[in-house]
Amino acid sequence: MEKWGWILYLVPKNLLSVVVGIVVSLPLPNSLRIFSMKWFADRYNINMDEAEKPIEEYKGINDLFTRKLKAGIRPVADADLVHPADSEITVAQKIESLQFVQAKGKKYSIKGILGEDFQSLEGFEGGDHLTYYLCPTDYHRVHSPVDGEILGYSYKPGRLWPVNPWSVEHISQLFAVNERVTVWIRSAKGVIAATLVGATNVGKMTLSFEKDFVTNNKHFRKAETKIYKKPIPIKKGGELGIFNMGSTVLLFLPKGYVGELNIQLPKKVKYGEALN
Repeated sequence: MEKWGWILYLVPKNLLSVVVGIVVSLPLPNSLRIFSMKWFADRYNINMDEAEKPIEEYKGINDLFTRKLKAGIRPVADADLVHPADSEITVAQKIESLQFVQAKGKKYSIKGILGEDFQSLEGFEGGDHLTYYLCPTDYHRVHSPVDGEILGYSYKPGRLWPVNPWSVEHISQLFAVNERVTVWIRSAKGVIAATLVGATNVGKMTLSFEKDFVTNNKHFRKAETKIYKKPIPIKKGGELGIFNMGSTVLLFLPKGYVGELNIQLPKKVKYGEALN
């Protein structure tokens, strides 16, 4: 990847993502539809034993990729805080000077990711940050890590760079320039922010509690912030949103929410498992 990484600068990533989204959603003859889904499931080692339906009942690759799980197959831990997604944790650290660090010491400001149009970010100083990377094998729905209420969301249009290790190391401020949507949740211990970050071939991200919200579905997109007059109750493990292809969740926790994050990195986790 190091040798050919420069090619990424030339690829029209947003357009490519839209095209891929259209292709994987095309209706196909029954035999070709089933063949393509079985190939995809085998290629990415998808665990169909957990899927809500048999593979033959999905409409196509995108429908399979955004599949639900069987009811009750993933119990939610009896803990204050649980993991929001099936993924690999690549970063778990304290937030200092409203910054966090990614690969090779690259610093990001919390403001650069979240903006300040929703609420003050001071509550995150001394808090904790975790980065969850989802690969194609993973289940691609994102869930609330806490009991609480959804205060609203903030959407930042942007690029769709890949979020693989090469890109994280080489693309300056990758998570701050990529398309992303942040869900703000008030819990008993403070307000947390869960940011879903788009990536190449993530043709769209949707929010489960906001049926009309879809990212990357227009050529001209603008930033959007929505604050609910009546917050939406959410249970720990409740569904927040869906990735159409793999990407990343950035979780920001206020100071005092957890003790030491004793996590051996990288670490594979399942949504609903206790964070501490």
